[in-house]
Order: sequence, then C-alpha cells, then structure tokens
Amino acid sequence: MSDRKASPTPTASALGWWASTFPQGQQSLTIEDAGGQPVTIAYGEVGQGPPLVLAHGLGVWSYSWRENVSALAQHYRVICVDAVGAGFSEKPMRPTHIGHQVVELARIIAALCDQPAILVGQSLGGLTSLGVAIDHPQLVERLVVINVPVFPKKLPSAMMQILAAVPQPLVYAIDRYQLFKRAQPLARWVGQRYQREGRNPQETTAQQTAHIDAYPYLETVGMLTCFARDLKIALADIQQYLRGEPCFTGRLQDSLGAIAQPTLVLWGEQDAWFPVENGYALQQQLPEAKLQVIPGCGHRASESCPRQVNDAVLAFLAPQSSGF
Repeated sequence: MSDRKASPTPTASALGWWASTFPQGQQSLTIEDAGGQPVTIAYGEVGQGPPLVLAHGLGVWSYSWRENVSALAQHYRVICVDAVGAGFSEKPMRPTHIGHQVVELARIIAALCDQPAILVGQSLGGLTSLGVAIDHPQLVERLVVINVPVFPKKLPSAMMQILAAVPQPLVYAIDRYQLFKRAQPLARWVGQRYQREGRNPQETTAQQTAHIDAYPYLETVGMLTCFARDLKIALADIQQYLRGEPCFTGRLQDSLGAIAQPTLVLWGEQDAWFPVENGYALQQQLPEAKLQVIPGCGHRASESCPRQVNDAVLAFLAPQSSGF
C-alpha cells in the first residue's frame, strides 16, 4: 500500500535543505509500518539512473547525507529517506519491535523503486540495509555499508546510554511539552556533544551544523521519544546477544553468509564507537564483500569524510567495475 504526494514548500532552515537539494523538495509516502499501521515517510529524490537509497543512522535524519547527495546524483537516482520516527517522517510513539526498520525500509524501496535498488547505509542504516538484503534480496542490487553496529557490546555513545536509562514516561513528557525546545542552550549542547562523539577527534565543525541536526528534536514532537524507545529496544537486544540468547543481532549475524549481492564495507579508521576490526570481521562473513578503510575518519563518515565516501561508493558502483 502506498500513496505518494508532494509536501508543501518548506521555509525553515532545516526544511530549506530539502528545497535546495531536491527538485521537488520534501515529498511524502505512506506505507504500513512494522505493526501494520499507516505511517508517513519524508523523502527527497534527485538524479536519473538506477535507484540508490540512502539510509541514515539512529538519532539523526537525512541531513547527515548532505555532502553526498549531489555527487551521487550525477550518476544515480538518489532517494534520501527519513526513517520512521526520525527527521520529518511520522513519529508514532506506539510500541514496536527490534528490527522494525528492516520491514519499513523494504516497504519504502518496494513503493519507490521499480527495480532492485543500491542501498547505501550508515551505522544503523547499514545494519538495516543488511537486514533488507537478507529478508528481501529481490529488492537489492548492491550494498554499501558504513561503520555498521553488527558486533555490538554496548550502546556506543554516552548520550545514548543516558537516554536509554531515562524512564520512557519522562522522555515522553519532555517531548510532548517540548521542554527540550524551551531549554535550547542545553539542547544544543547535547546535540553538539552527541555529534562530537561520532566525529573525527580532530574535527571542529560540529557546532556549525548542530542546530540543523537538532531541528527535528526542537521543532517536532516525537523524535526524542522514538529515539529513546529504539535505544531501549537495542539495549535489550544487545544484552540478549551477550548472554547467548536468541535475538535480532544473533539471527542477522548467522544470516550474513546468505547475502549474495556485491557489498562494499566502508569503515572509519578512527571510529570510536565501532572499531575497524569489526569491519574486517564483517567483510570475512560476507561472500561478495570488499573492505575499504578510510584513514583518519570517525563514525559519521558521510559528514566527516564525504569526499572519500563519495569516491569509494562511485568507484565501487562504476559500470566498468565488478565491485571488486
């Protein structure tokens, strides 16, 4: 089930990014979420050619691909998606289950693409892309995954750990009454701290983009609640995984060998959240995978090292290249 329509022309700074990046600005698509309920997805698209879908990480939105869209759109139809609960997509605060992003991304691809898509996913978006390739291989042509939390030991960020520990009713109250917005200096400090944790140690540009990164948290209701909910779900899954119990992470790891699509594994050499050794381990478990390490790069590689990411993706996808 899908219903595509154009969204109103945006005016605010964050929304203005959609208008300046995509010919039709922010668009919307209605799918069924993992619970079978209708949910509205925000997305933008630009370029012509084979479809290439960008899947962002947890706690951020499509803006994290701002340095990549233009370069990739010179060769591909780039579709930049806000996940359910993130950015300017709908933020249903009802309960959900681990791996719901896999179901929802698959439905987005099926609705927007008339042929198998190239998936480029960073962090949780990379994990979600692997899940789609396992559960819905007919939807995926090739994969690029960046700094993927496929071998987790804990929630990687101190800010994530704190938020996961806050009782959900309190998070909901902060969100509903927009207390974050009323305490903007604190909110911006939290956003900058979160950015710094995932960026290169030497990088100093986090403050320049934090206000737009944080825009959905300050100006919309629900993203903080959905973020905290997904963190709690992820933490429970990690704890099950470490105890050797059946869980989403374990099932995904056991299924990596079934991914037949050519895959590029990109990893930031200085990723402080997920060490580069995880990239080598992932590459070894994927039958058709190449690993490329980006020197001096942190976790949020699409923002910290966009030129290197763009060059690596385009070289991997070039028509004359086999992917390897």
